[in-house]
Amino acid sequence: MAAKIDVLFCDPQSPWQRGSNENTNRLLRQYFPKGTDISGISKAKLSAVARQLNE
Repeated sequence: MAAKIDVLFCDPQSPWQRGSNENTNRLLRQYFPKGTDISGISKAKLSAVARQLNE
């Protein structure tokens, strides 16, 4: 809530939703390796990554 971003969770008993989630996590790891502290990354950089992944 403090970051003012939406967080989505898979619905219970809906395993087909997790595949997309895992794929998105894999794609994000290309930009932010596991363990990266994203608190120091600018909103502009995060938006640029989101835009690139969505386009």
